[in-house]
Amino acid sequence: MPVLSPLLPLVDILVLYYSRQGATRLLADAVAHGIDGVAGAQARLRTVPPVSAVVTTAEPPVPDAGAPYVELSDLEQCGGLAVGSPTRFGNMAAPLKHFFDSTSGLWLSGALAGKPAAVFTSTSSLHGGQEATLLSMMLPLLHHGMLVLGIPYTEPDLHATASGGTPYGASHLGRNGAPVALTGEERRLAIALGARLARSALALGRP
Repeated sequence: MPVLSPLLPLVDILVLYYSRQGATRLLADAVAHGIDGVAGAQARLRTVPPVSAVVTTAEPPVPDAGAPYVELSDLEQCGGLAVGSPTRFGNMAAPLKHFFDSTSGLWLSGALAGKPAAVFTSTSSLHGGQEATLLSMMLPLLHHGMLVLGIPYTEPDLHATASGGTPYGASHLGRNGAPVALTGEERRLAIALGARLARSALALGRP
């Protein structure tokens, strides 16, 4: 592991998510915690605005709460990317898909090629499409030429979890009617994913 000079700038790892009920946002915070725990890396939390079939007014430029809305420059400048979404019938949510549909310019320039990436999701049922959603989020990342990371089984919580957590990425199982909260295993796996992403970005970006 290289010794980082204190004069070197921190590597920004973009944590991009969409959340309606708050669970995906909790996962994003845990992933960011893992990133910030790696020397030389820092998390940049961003979200996407909702979309509607009927648009009468534009979304405010700054959300009322939570992370700022993402810009294409956030993607271009990042050293790594974590993407999170709730499950929508085994797929990522429309607002996140809508944003990725606007990134063809970055695809043409190869701005994301060679950067590490990871994914995370939340569902309200154990077999409600967690893994399909994680795989759906990997598709645009692979088209951008990113290096997609998962969670290795060397993480003990991947063997022990009775809720969320997969080798494809961090996840959360939100029981209907239950308070929004991560289990210990879910939180630790999300932190581990963020740390792995940060370490990979540093290894790829610095000699």
